[in-house]
Amino acid sequence: MGKRVLLIEDEPNIIEAISFILSRDGWTVHTHEDGTSAMDKVLALPPDMIILDVMLPGRSGFDILRDLRSHEMTQQTPVMMLTARGQDKDRDLAMRLGANLFMTKPFSNTEVRDQVRHLMET
Repeated sequence: MGKRVLLIEDEPNIIEAISFILSRDGWTVHTHEDGTSAMDKVLALPPDMIILDVMLPGRSGFDILRDLRSHEMTQQTPVMMLTARGQDKDRDLAMRLGANLFMTKPFSNTEVRDQVRHLMET
């Protein structure tokens, strides 16, 4: 079975860009745009990796990350956090909560692809 990533993001341009670059790299990309039901989506079909936006409608990415790390099924799933706010306090919080990587928008498609590859190799 192919590699599956769940992209939890509400900005259409970012969804399109990340879906395109990862699909070209052999990933099956599933997307979800709402923080409130994000855990339901994750648990319905657990992905190999999650790309999670910090600011989502309904619930923040930080809240979702707490849930991911407290659930047995997703404790070890690699999580890349994305944010438009690149403040150190946001990065520190994400890492304390268990994010594997924290990336600030804007970013290049190549950077996302390379970081996803790196996370899945480690």
